Amino acid sequence: MNISSALPTFVITLREGVEAALVVGIVLALLDKAKQSRLNPWVYAGIVTGVAISALIGFLFAWVIQALTAINPQYTPVVKPLMEGVFSVLAIVMLSWMLIWMTKQAKFMKAQVEGSLSNTLKQDSNAGWGVFTLILIAVVREGFETVLFIAANFQQGLIPTVGAIAGIIVAAIVGVLLFKLGVKINIWQFFQVMGVLLVSIVAGLVATALLKFDRATGAFSASNPASESLCFYYDRFAETHSCILGPMVWDTSHLLPDREFPGVVLKSLFGYREHFYLVQAIGYVVFIVTVGGLYFRSLTTPTTTNQ
Repeated sequence: MNISSALPTFVITLREGVEAALVVGIVLALLDKAKQSRLNPWVYAGIVTGVAISALIGFLFAWVIQALTAINPQYTPVVKPLMEGVFSVLAIVMLSWMLIWMTKQAKFMKAQVEGSLSNTLKQDSNAGWGVFTLILIAVVREGFETVLFIAANFQQGLIPTVGAIAGIIVAAIVGVLLFKLGVKINIWQFFQVMGVLLVSIVAGLVATALLKFDRATGAFSASNPASESLCFYYDRFAETHSCILGPMVWDTSHLLPDREFPGVVLKSLFGYREHFYLVQAIGYVVFIVTVGGLYFRSLTTPTTTNQ
């Protein structure tokens, strides 16, 4: 059992879950301050519904993948890695957006939540539904990104899901520590550490997505002689070779295999691969320089999420 495959989803749900917990905590604190604690059940309903919707989205993704592979079983070696690659791209886009845009928005999180809640409470007849919607959106937004990441790695079974659940539990504990027990936690430093880990995790996902598309292209080329030209790169002298990723940059399978400790942990958290090809290396570096650079620049001004 590859427990390390739970690490990326744990990091993602922990980071996203703490952000959702901050929204929930701020809303509960403001409702208490406004003497509107009667609306607390709407907050809890929004949390439960958001988690349920996220889980439903995950089941739908799994069903779509199974349905597509069942339609033409002979193309399963093509469809499976192709769908994994597509979901990987979606996860890369969503997580990159979260890293950059949401980090900037976090500077004004408390003010935004206060403004939204104030407008909701002014509409007294619909205040409950307004609070419910505010919490629901916060939870589903975080859950959807995690579901995409799990869908991109669905071949690893239930372990990524276990990591996601563990991350949610720890995030809930952090929320309780912050808003119920008054424990002081430097949220800004927490988000910095989680953000750096996410940059490396998503960079690794870029390399994985490219490998999935390479395998799908290779499988399709092998099953359809007319498409053999799709594999524009083939090294007949290499024991392992790519179809569209170019020459191998390194082979550390004998020195540091990525299916054994500690290589498996490095693979989960930092995108390490025992076999790394030229196009993967380029994609990895480009992501770190562009998205990673934008993220680190967004950290130049401290946020106020812990206020």
